[in-house]
Amino acid sequence: MANIIDMPKLSDTMTVGTLVKWLKKEGDTVKSGDMLAEVETDKATMELESFFDGTLLKIFFAAGAQVAIGDPLCAIGKPGETVSAPVSKAPAPVAATPTPAPAPAAQVTVDNGKKVAAPAPSPVSSHPSPVHTTEGRVKISPLAKKLAAEKSIDPARLTGSGPGGRIVRADVLAGEKNPAALGARKGGEDPFPLNRKGPIQEERAVPVSNMRGAIARRLVESKTQLPHFYVEIEIDAAPLLALREQLNTGLEKEGVKLSVNDFVLKASAEALRRVPAVNGSWEGSQIRYFAATHVSFAVAIDDGLITPVIRDTHLKNIFQISTEAKSLGKRAKEKKLKPDEFTGGTFCVSNLGMMGIPKFSAIINPPNAAILAVGTTVTKPVVKNGQIVIGQTMTLTLSCDHRVVDGAVGAQYLNALKQLLESPALLLV
Repeated sequence: MANIIDMPKLSDTMTVGTLVKWLKKEGDTVKSGDMLAEVETDKATMELESFFDGTLLKIFFAAGAQVAIGDPLCAIGKPGETVSAPVSKAPAPVAATPTPAPAPAAQVTVDNGKKVAAPAPSPVSSHPSPVHTTEGRVKISPLAKKLAAEKSIDPARLTGSGPGGRIVRADVLAGEKNPAALGARKGGEDPFPLNRKGPIQEERAVPVSNMRGAIARRLVESKTQLPHFYVEIEIDAAPLLALREQLNTGLEKEGVKLSVNDFVLKASAEALRRVPAVNGSWEGSQIRYFAATHVSFAVAIDDGLITPVIRDTHLKNIFQISTEAKSLGKRAKEKKLKPDEFTGGTFCVSNLGMMGIPKFSAIINPPNAAILAVGTTVTKPVVKNGQIVIGQTMTLTLSCDHRVVDGAVGAQYLNALKQLLESPALLLV
């Protein structure tokens, strides 16, 4: 009897998964441990593993389909074994290999894990050229269009490799290296023309991704159910910047390159050691206080943001934290984080300083009781020893869940953080 592989629950908040692509096709021989498909959850894109040996007999959903947890994805068994689709809780399954329709009806394709509409495929020329629709608009996926706009590349100068000549993400990345594709950059002779006409973008409705939907639900729950209050403090960032420059210069040959955020992550954990009441979570009939600090940090990705976690941050030195943060951040942008790498945080840091934002207030990431918002370093006149001098300041804003953290406790935490960041050598001990 064939073994049925169902859609697994790959994250704590996942309800459905999107099949990005199948790594095996019907008729392939598979072994236990082989990767069958890539699945986009509400937090990352992960690989689906086979736990059986045999032949992939049947695929019940095509790439691009959204499948509910527990619904059948495929069947593995003996060659020639007949398999019928089990009862599904999701909409009627999509055929794995649809028969092309004679009319140019819309098919379903996937561009970097996003479900988009694509015209029926047409014969590919041995000398492809940019393809336009009958209305004169370039056929390009939404993700590729967004990426082209970010890189100031004219899509009309690109050659599409997707179905029907559609431009996909890979074409934009390839075009970035092609001078001909970059010839129409917006930053040319007239980067800000005064006589610009037409819409700023194509009006469209984009389906909500699993991740964006999960972010929306959690933020609404956080903002409406958690009694937020905010505490703000300004610190002297000059000692921190000076120490960072000394370390990066002195250890350059060893490949050390510390960021301001590395110091903030380390200082956040040390401040939690000094004011452990912030390192807690509301559980209804009780408040849970954690013995370890697992500091997470917000990373912006295409579909929103994700918060990788540095485990036992209080036990690691700043160089270990820096290395781990870089690795986690890179894999977060590639959607390659494992569930245990973005869950279980006890405190969160959100830093928009690298984007030039002087200060902001962040929404708490449940079940944490607080989140720290970090602004950019600002050069401005300050008073030191009764004299007005040029100083470098940074604003830190702590958002607190008032059910767990009282105002005085939030103030104590920020003062501990201020002391650590203004005397950064303490972070190296």
